[in-house]
Amino acid sequence: MAHLSGQTVLLTGATGSIGSAIARELAGEGARVVLQYGTNRKKAEELTAEIGNGAMCFQADLAAMAGPTNLWSEVQSAAGRIHGLINNAGILSPSSVEDPLDAWQETWSTDVQVNLLAAADLCRATIRHFRLHDGGKIINIASRAGQGGYRPEAMSYGATKAALINLTQSIAGGFGRDNVTATALAPGWVRTEMSDAYIAEHGETAALQGIPVGQMAEPSEIAELVSFVLRSSQASLSGAVLDVNGASQMR
Repeated sequence: MAHLSGQTVLLTGATGSIGSAIARELAGEGARVVLQYGTNRKKAEELTAEIGNGAMCFQADLAAMAGPTNLWSEVQSAAGRIHGLINNAGILSPSSVEDPLDAWQETWSTDVQVNLLAAADLCRATIRHFRLHDGGKIINIASRAGQGGYRPEAMSYGATKAALINLTQSIAGGFGRDNVTATALAPGWVRTEMSDAYIAEHGETAALQGIPVGQMAEPSEIAELVSFVLRSSQASLSGAVLDVNGASQMR
């Protein structure tokens, strides 16, 4: 059964490992996927052609203040009614308290813009759209790092993901009466380019330490969960933070 047939979903960060898996999963469930990409036009266009079903792709620089709003305007003009938003784009920028102040502030500013403010701007536009069109669903891809602090060389990442979770729950509580739902996913280690880079530097044992199931999540696991949350039957998941971390962090 194509559970998402007839839905149009905007997905940011579509060319990364998790984004690509989400795009394929949603298209397989019948959705028309609108993909945002930053720089990898070739990969975005190839993915758009691969998943078909009316998929479209748009370039947008989410690190620029006007990027999210410009993206929304372009998507609206081309796609019309949007049923779901998935804020998947995110960055982790290493920094140290020993960095020069200007470098420290630049790292924090960039992470806040991409991981939080871009998502907030898209949520704002989407909520306003949903209120005119009988509702819709927002899914924010947060992180285990946003729950309980994070390692000292990536505090900006953890802080922005914590704020993204709070934003999600604020939307869920504040706009449920408008048939707007919001759910956050909080993955731990996922097998992506980011995890591969960490493993190359520190070894896989370091990455798997503290994960009782003994393995990272695969992007397909995240994609399947996103697709499930988007089903019209899952309104009661609004406000939930779904942990996907192999029992490495339990609340």
